Amino acid sequence: MTKTQAVSFSRTGGPEVFDYVELDLPSPAAGEVQIRQAAVGLNFIDVYFRNGTYKAPHLPFVTGKEGAGTVTAVGPGVVDFKIGDRVAYASADGAYSAERNIETRHLVHVPDGIELETAAAMMLKGMTAEYLLNRTFKVGPETVLLFHAAAGGVGLIAGQWAKALGATVIGTAGSEDKVQLALAHGYDHAINYKSEDFAVRVREITAGRGVDVVYDSIGRDTFPQSLDCLKPRGLFASFGQSSGPIENFTLAMLAQKGSLFATRPTLFTYIAARQELIDSAKALFDVVQSNKVRININQTYPLREVGQAHADLETRKTTGTTLLIP
Repeated sequence: MTKTQAVSFSRTGGPEVFDYVELDLPSPAAGEVQIRQAAVGLNFIDVYFRNGTYKAPHLPFVTGKEGAGTVTAVGPGVVDFKIGDRVAYASADGAYSAERNIETRHLVHVPDGIELETAAAMMLKGMTAEYLLNRTFKVGPETVLLFHAAAGGVGLIAGQWAKALGATVIGTAGSEDKVQLALAHGYDHAINYKSEDFAVRVREITAGRGVDVVYDSIGRDTFPQSLDCLKPRGLFASFGQSSGPIENFTLAMLAQKGSLFATRPTLFTYIAARQELIDSAKALFDVVQSNKVRININQTYPLREVGQAHADLETRKTTGTTLLIP
């Protein structure tokens, strides 16, 4: 039994509920490995668990879904991973820690040429972009799409990836600086939703036709205007709710606004099968190693300062990817 440092919370609330604690770390169990983490990814799902939007399975709870590190011990029955392997993951609670045990079903090997910090910065966001662009809606050269939060972690990856697929890419952002950041990362058009009516602007850009698909991780603040951006039979993909949950949604809206489709996907469904996880991670690693997508780590915080990181994320002071360093 060794000790590790971690961040946990015993009650839900604001960033102040976090505690930096020392925890016992047993030897890895069957099907697990122990890893020393190089970096942990910061994501809005971490906020949802902390504030109670998503119910933690127990309290106290160490949140965080994404990280990368090096295997330091191997549990019974593990054959696919060995001590010294560089690994990453995007779907295992407990990431806010310096060292941890993790089931190997969550892990992928990090290829040579990709730094562990880069892997930690891109797994959850990058695989989210992968399933949204390749599987929720198959984006290609004929696609015209709208991506909200274009200067966010998923948005900056998705803009570059969609452009590499040949799409016409429209984004929204909340400041002129973020608009410029989006334009530098694949977006053909970027709209400051604080100074422009994005639905009107999208119609102007598309000569009244609307877009094929809207990817919306904002929620309350962009609904129902997102529906007004879609062409008939277009798809509304709501994959987050950073401004709060969508309210007063009815199926009748989809008929009234053009026989639209709507979906509420999550990454964890799309990588639930082991082969789906491997394939999604490979597609991400390939597009990054081809230099079609750049992963920019725009903010780092020591793990013990995670409260400040959460506060900055929630007040939209961050752009792109943020890492916590144990």
